Amino acid sequence: MNKDLIKEMESRLNSERTRLKEELESFASQNPKNSQDYNANFPNLGDKEDENAEEVDTFSTNLALERTLESNLRDIDDALDRIGKGIYGICKYCGKEIDEKRLQARPASSSCIECKKSFTREI
Repeated sequence: MNKDLIKEMESRLNSERTRLKEELESFASQNPKNSQDYNANFPNLGDKEDENAEEVDTFSTNLALERTLESNLRDIDDALDRIGKGIYGICKYCGKEIDEKRLQARPASSSCIECKKSFTREI
């Protein structure tokens, strides 16, 4: 794998990691016992009925967003870990090199297109 590409992907992954953490921290608190776990804060908009309904709606939306962002953050952390171990860009299923275009499109990819398609039954 091209070392310049790996450096570029590492930089992009670190930037995206920072962005995701900032977004999570805008509406959730980090679990002090698990740095990869966040808990959405319940908003307090007031005591009126419509405000209470908006609080529940906002909290529900934030819970879904929290799960998505945490998942993306885990993928990025895993990719950074693979870079550290020297195995970045290698498919975790078949062991072949992941195409550079795929890594450019999704730097946190851990599988090649063929394995991803077969895993999601897109063949």
